[in-house]
Amino acid sequence: MPDIVLINVEDALKRVVNNKKLYAKLLTKFKDDNNLKELEDFLSAGDFEKAKSAVHTLKGLAANLSLVELHKQSLEMESQLKNNQINPNQIDEVKKAFSITLVEMDKVIKQYE
Repeated sequence: MPDIVLINVEDALKRVVNNKKLYAKLLTKFKDDNNLKELEDFLSAGDFEKAKSAVHTLKGLAANLSLVELHKQSLEMESQLKNNQINPNQIDEVKKAFSITLVEMDKVIKQYE
């Protein structure tokens, strides 16, 4: 995914008053949560109301942590769920964004712990 911003660290650090250790801690907590798994489970079960809530949470966390691409893909999925027009490939886009963002998160965590 060339030329895609995964994490806007500068923006994120502004949110936590440049507290790098806090940001690393928040990223670690995010990694340890089951946000994506819950979303997948709700979608698999056909429970779109709970899926809407799960993707809304994922989108909000991604925004607060400045996880740019994950936020973008979660926002798109939320929009699709709200309109009951779900592109089956969108969950794959969310999962891909989540996966590549985790790699970048590990680098940031290691740098700031």
